[in-house]
Amino acid sequence: MTMKKNHEADPGPCKTDARSCSDYRNRLSPIIDKIIATCHDTRCHTAADDGQLPSREAVINILHRLRDVLFPGYFNSEKIDPVNLGFHVGRALSDVFDTLAEQIRRSIRHDCFKYDLPCTDCAQRGYEYALALLEAVPELQNLLEKDVLATLDGDPAARSTDEIIFSYPGIFAVTVYRIANRLWRMDVPILPRMMSEYVHGKTGIDIHPGATIGERFVIDHGTGVVIGETAVIGNNVRIYQGVTIGALSVPAGRITEIRGKKRHPTIEDDVIIYSGATILGGDTVIGARCVIGGNVWITSSVPADTSVMLESPRLIYRKQPGDESEEP
Repeated sequence: MTMKKNHEADPGPCKTDARSCSDYRNRLSPIIDKIIATCHDTRCHTAADDGQLPSREAVINILHRLRDVLFPGYFNSEKIDPVNLGFHVGRALSDVFDTLAEQIRRSIRHDCFKYDLPCTDCAQRGYEYALALLEAVPELQNLLEKDVLATLDGDPAARSTDEIIFSYPGIFAVTVYRIANRLWRMDVPILPRMMSEYVHGKTGIDIHPGATIGERFVIDHGTGVVIGETAVIGNNVRIYQGVTIGALSVPAGRITEIRGKKRHPTIEDDVIIYSGATILGGDTVIGARCVIGGNVWITSSVPADTSVMLESPRLIYRKQPGDESEEP
């Protein structure tokens, strides 16, 4: 009996913790009220009243399913052979069509709500744009085949096209760019940037979907590459890691004035740009067959058939204390 009384008097740490949790949860109510009040403020960024946004997970799934179709047999969990290839492509495209049409509809509808635009039949446009992208798959395959072969032709470390398709971040980034660019050219809002920022996070390669990029484009290594919205890149161009093809800084008061205008360089055919180079400005043109050396800073045009290099730095060698070895 004594033991029972002691047990009742001392509920133990678990029951005490449960009561404490309940007490703390009761204090959430005024916090929630403050957050809701903030969301009603015009300075708060909320999409609660603007229609359903596209789903990031759905957009990522679209990209991976499209990559399955663009490179059949490379990224599939099941075995693909000539007999079941048609079934696999048909099933993948059917799934992508439905999902992509819905995500396009959401993106258009969201903009209509947010900016109070007139109705443009977002559901119909979703179907039409999704079909247009899928109709472009053979052309995209042709472009990507040339990108892969250009990578193989210029990289002695690459042993096969399989290796490039499977493992090169530059090819992944260019694949997503070519998909996103098609949607950008259809004036689909939100989705192209969602796609480009996804691959940016995965590879460190930031290609704006509005950029214009020709055939046989190669990004070697790739980390830190930036290509701006209005950049124009010709055929057979190769760039290395850390290259920026960007815009000059603009005062805040002029942002609206220049939005939509050409702010990024033009890179003509057969140009090589080595690592760390920075090329800026909408009036800057790098002429055909130029070679741009590493770590240079360019804000004006370079004529065709020109090499631009930094002067070789002077290296200084000093012995460490106690080191009796000869200087090199």
